[in-house]
Amino acid sequence: MAGDLRLVVFDVDGTLVDSQGDILAAMQAAFDGAGRPVPPREEVLGIVGLSLPEAMSQLVPGITTDARRAMVAAYKAAYMKLRAQGGVELSSPLYPHVRGVLEDLHAVPETILGVATGKSRRGLDKLLDGHGLRRLFDTQHCADDHPSKPHPAMLRAALADTGVAPHRAVMVGDTSYDMEMAQAAGMLAIGVTWGYHTADRLGAAHIVIDDIRLLPGLLDQIWEQSA
Repeated sequence: MAGDLRLVVFDVDGTLVDSQGDILAAMQAAFDGAGRPVPPREEVLGIVGLSLPEAMSQLVPGITTDARRAMVAAYKAAYMKLRAQGGVELSSPLYPHVRGVLEDLHAVPETILGVATGKSRRGLDKLLDGHGLRRLFDTQHCADDHPSKPHPAMLRAALADTGVAPHRAVMVGDTSYDMEMAQAAGMLAIGVTWGYHTADRLGAAHIVIDDIRLLPGLLDQIWEQSA
């Protein structure tokens, strides 16, 4: 029955996979192409999770629409070139224990898994297919089809896809944007500390974990309380 279902939505970069190497290299290429100095590493990683246009606007305040469009295109081209050279296993490896936890959660009949990411559809498809993860996620939403995080559109779409009520759904992510998005959608926000935002930026999280292996037990407690 729909009332028994529960939804777990994951961010991708910094939560499931560590893609910082390619993100930093692609951003370097985009800024080099525009003749601009690239921001510090911490600043670049701090915008991971936003859509690329929004990320460029934050990294280059006052940028014109045309210049932003050119930098976004340069970033995408560089990122896909890097991905083609290394493959997702090298360029965006899964964090330790992620695959096992996803498989365990997917094996529970009442649990539905989803993705909400600032990646493009093309980037998300290549990553899911490269790691053999597509079959695990019944709802997948990305920046091509929705406003940038922390707008809750992606999560609202995931709830609509699955028919799960917000109080039976959680968002798992590594950035403040994920936590704010979850709160805006009326979902519980679970922050993770192994990604790109430091723990002090996860203040909007209801719960913060340091090891993904803690997630299944934590979810069991959450479902019991929300039943």
